[in-house]
Amino acid sequence: IQRLAMAGEMRDHETGNHVIRIAKYSRILADASCFPTEISSLIEKAAPMHDIGKIGIPDTILLKPGRLTDEEMDVMRTHAQLGKQLLGDHSSLLVQMASSIAVTHHEKWDGSGYPNGLSGESIPPEGRITALADVFDALSTSRPYKEPWSIDKITGFINEQSGIHFDPKLVRLFNENLDEILEIQQQYQD
Repeated sequence: IQRLAMAGEMRDHETGNHVIRIAKYSRILADASCFPTEISSLIEKAAPMHDIGKIGIPDTILLKPGRLTDEEMDVMRTHAQLGKQLLGDHSSLLVQMASSIAVTHHEKWDGSGYPNGLSGESIPPEGRITALADVFDALSTSRPYKEPWSIDKITGFINEQSGIHFDPKLVRLFNENLDEILEIQQQYQD
């Protein structure tokens, strides 16, 4: 699963370390949420598949160096549903978890996310966890269209988005475990 996730990331502007960081940040939040060890482990192993649907996005959009147009963003947003289609219905609990994460990691607590406009606890916890991990990583790393944000700016944004983009309980757990998250960030730098 990790190798397939890394292959998917190779098509994007990400590095293999992005999927490792997402996995480890997600594990920290799952453990802090008091999930059973088996569930936390599944989330950690499946979280790297969050963007696997991007393999179905045309290169002209996926590899564009600047901001996307509204039309291009509409195409980019299809990656969540494409990930679910790619992973499909499978008997493996790991693949089922990865499918859930792929399709729900862009849903928002207030219902304004995509692809299904889920809100609150109707978003599976693994999707809510991976969403927070992914946004933290995106903001804290350099992208072709932006420089990394400072930790203070990132934590300010995440706290402002509590109850809007993110599950308020997860934001609290993120804050409580920030030192461990920053250690992972340093250990697995690009």
